[in-house]
Formats: sequence, structure tokens, C-alpha cells
Amino acid sequence: MTAETSRYADFEGLREQAVALRREGLSLRQIRDRLRIRNNDLLHRLVKGEPAPAWTKRPNAKDDLRDRARELRLQGMTYDQIQLELGCSKSSISLWVRDLPKPEPRYTDEERRARMNAGLARLRSAREEERQETKRLAREAIGALTDRELLMAGVVLYWAEGAKDKAYSRRECLQFINSDPNVITLYLRWLDLMGVTRDRLRLRVSIHESADVREAERFWADLAGVDASTFQKATLKRHNPRTVRKNTAQAYRGCLVIYVTGSAELYRRTEGAWYGIVEAAGARGRRNVRFDPVRHPLWCNWQH
Repeated sequence: MTAETSRYADFEGLREQAVALRREGLSLRQIRDRLRIRNNDLLHRLVKGEPAPAWTKRPNAKDDLRDRARELRLQGMTYDQIQLELGCSKSSISLWVRDLPKPEPRYTDEERRARMNAGLARLRSAREEERQETKRLAREAIGALTDRELLMAGVVLYWAEGAKDKAYSRRECLQFINSDPNVITLYLRWLDLMGVTRDRLRLRVSIHESADVREAERFWADLAGVDASTFQKATLKRHNPRTVRKNTAQAYRGCLVIYVTGSAELYRRTEGAWYGIVEAAGARGRRNVRFDPVRHPLWCNWQH
């Protein structure tokens, strides 16, 4: 047995010395050096149950936050409110105050629902205002249209919504159908630009049989600036009970079909203009011309 081993054999005597030194405020390292102990396991056993001196404890930066969180919890604050007040995580707050009683709810279930609905209403209102403002700025940025711009807008509109000539079914005439009054208005203005007078138009309504046909004809006649008596017989769509329709309100007026008599030449010009627009757009891409939204004046107007 070595000398150090024999010293360790007197455990109780060694423990008394270690405890005394611990209570004097020495750290484990100081006790180890003072008693010349090299076995860490033995060192911890010698001071077991004795708290470490305060000066050896590393300061906890969250001690103040924890104390403040407990004060706020005792005042009846929720985790969310404490988080807003202190800026710390809910998980830390839960750990600090979990032994404290839960605060009484501030609101009844009905009051909470009312507050939630009021908040949602404010949010929807703010979003709707934002949407309308974006649309207003974009609308005002367009300004007046030149004849060339109206020409191209009408050509694109017709090619998107109008009837087309097919190799297997020659239909070189203008026939257009739509349910949107704004789309119809733009199309009629384009026809005016093309020199098409109202007496060349053949109008009829395409509508569900359950709707008010006469009211729909009066509406479209006023929009087109013609007499409703000039309308051709309406096309009625039969009701399918298995179909769940959404367009059943009073604003439903079906679709307006606009046929232009003697329009073969105008149709050919429209188709030619359409493919001219397509080719011009393709040539722009081949030249690697790119739209720069930051510098484009129209976009700048939208931003301001």
C-alpha cells in the first residue's frame, strides 16, 4: 500500500477536512490542491452534500428575467403577454412559472369570440383597402388610350374570346360572346374604331331558362346603345338539377352574343393583326430585349 492510498483509507478523517475547507469557501480545485487529492471521484464524494460557495457559481443572465416573469404571472398575465413584455421565449416562461397558479381568464368564451371576430374584420378591411388601392394606382397609371393601343387591345381580346375560322369549318366573320359588361364595352369600342356601325350588329342573349330574359335584354341593350326590340331570339340553357350554379343572383344577366354582318374582311384583318402581334413579341425575345420593371415608367407610376 502506497502512502497516498493509506491516506485515502482514512476516509472519514479526510472528509472532515474537505468539508471544513468547503465551508471556508474553497473551490474543488483549491481543496484538491490543499489535500493533495488526485482522484476526482473521491474528491466529489468527500464534499458530497456541501453546497458550492456562491463565488464559484457562474452568474445566470436570465435570473432577472425569471424573477420578473414570475411577478408578471402572479399579476395575472398570460404567456403571450409576458413574452411581449420581456421578449423571451414561451418555453422559458413556462419553465419559470409552471409552479404558479394559472390566472383567471379575462374574458368569457363569448367575449373571446367577439374579440376574435372583430380582429378578423379589421384584418379583412385592411387587406381590402390594400387591394383596392393597388387596383386604383394601376388603373390611373394607364391613362388615355391611343387608337393604336385600342386596336391591339381589341385584337387580343377578340382572339381570346371570339369565334375563329378553322380549316375544316370556314367561318370568316366576327362573333363574340361574353358575360362581363366591361369586356363587352371594350369590344364595342373596338368595333367603333373599326368603323362597324350599330346597324350591322346582330345581338342576342344566351341565358339560363330560369332567369329573367327580358330584363337581361334590356340591360345589354342599354349597354350597347340599341333598342331591346332589335335583339334576336334568346338562346335558353336548360336547367340541370345536378349542377350547383353560383350565378343565380339578380346581377345574373347571361351572356351577350354579338355577330357582325359582312365582317369577313374585318375578320381577316383581325387574324392578321393577331399574328403580327405574336411575331413582334417573338422578335423582341430573339433580340434579348427584356422588360425592366424598375425603370419602366408605367411600373414607376404603379409604385408611387
